[in-house]
Amino acid sequence: MRYPIIDPVIVHVGPLQLRWYGLMYIVGFVVAYAVMLHVTRKKQLPMTRADVEDLVTYCILGLVAGARIGYCLIYNPSYYLAHPLKFFAVWEGGMSFHGGLIGLVLTGYLFSRARKKPFLMLADLGAIGATPGLFFGRIGNFINGELFGRVTDAPWGMVFPSGGPVARHPSQLYEAFGEGLLLFVILYLAARKVSTHGVVFGIFLACYGAVRFVLEFFREPDPQIGFVLLTLTMGQVLCLAMVALGLFTVGVSLKSRPR
Repeated sequence: MRYPIIDPVIVHVGPLQLRWYGLMYIVGFVVAYAVMLHVTRKKQLPMTRADVEDLVTYCILGLVAGARIGYCLIYNPSYYLAHPLKFFAVWEGGMSFHGGLIGLVLTGYLFSRARKKPFLMLADLGAIGATPGLFFGRIGNFINGELFGRVTDAPWGMVFPSGGPVARHPSQLYEAFGEGLLLFVILYLAARKVSTHGVVFGIFLACYGAVRFVLEFFREPDPQIGFVLLTLTMGQVLCLAMVALGLFTVGVSLKSRPR
């Protein structure tokens, strides 16, 4: 199956370009806002519409900065140190989930201090809101033809333009389903059943780490890094840490809840 080549640029307006990759991020943020506002009202959280809007704004800044810095420093530091202006070329792709997560946590913490809101409550809310962004972000990766999978003889394998003449797993679509849609369902159901702050965030960390760890076996390792620990990629090593941190967060949250 040949990859359905899509022009990454939707429209040109003079020197400016509207790209699918950027549009996917915008759509992800809009859907995240709608989901977070819905959950806030459903669970009657002490958050106004303005609070949710401001939190999303904080999250956008933290995510973009953290994801870009994380990618440049974790996955290709030598290139970006040699070409520092390329650091700002976010439209070309190159965003790290783990770096974005750190950026989200830091900005969420600052927001919680500024508005005097429980940090773990915000973390739970942000975890649910993050899943639409993960879904649309992976669709953006697919449209860009980047982060494709390993070689496969499966009938749905695709020949990506920059992946050579062989068919590969469309791993971006696997991740869109697993990290986005599946994780959203898990977290939404968990939020309906659990009221202890921190549990949903911990489930997010553990489940994302587990899902991403498995799906990384279908994804081509970053060529500039390859495998970092036996047959494990950098993403898988970071995901193992996420699983451990997520289980720890769930345990501590449940243990500390009022009896």
